[in-house]
Amino acid sequence: MRSIVKIAGLGALLVASNAAADAYGPAGCGLGSLVFKPDSGFTQIFAATTNGTSGTQTFGISSGTSNCDPNKGGKLGAKAFVETNRTAMAKDISRGGGETITGLSEVAGCSNPTAVGAELQKNFKTIFPNAKVTDKAVSESVVKVLSEPSLSCTNLT
Repeated sequence: MRSIVKIAGLGALLVASNAAADAYGPAGCGLGSLVFKPDSGFTQIFAATTNGTSGTQTFGISSGTSNCDPNKGGKLGAKAFVETNRTAMAKDISRGGGETITGLSEVAGCSNPTAVGAELQKNFKTIFPNAKVTDKAVSESVVKVLSEPSLSCTNLT
């Protein structure tokens, strides 16, 4: 059963759902996907903020909770994860490791997050050629790197 509450002054819909299998929007899985409807870009801002500030997205990806089923992500899930976590992802890719690379490895089904981090770091200048590169271009470049056979990322079909 769903209950919908309108947030005064914002026009966003807050959705409480018992069905964890509901689809998530561009903000990705995590607490935000359980709280906010995926049908509006406006509500996805709140979902992404909730996911980013609560830390539930990475936990959900690691544990398979909060709409984060690692076997359902595919390329779209990996791209959504990269686009949602772009700033943190850029920092972790520059370092060759970190929480976002671990989470992305889970989404993509990569068995070795350390190897993923090293490969992404090696390709940093291709992934982030300049500060104005779009989120979509970044996510496509990252998925291209993850698709390399040596990384054995099984969820990118």
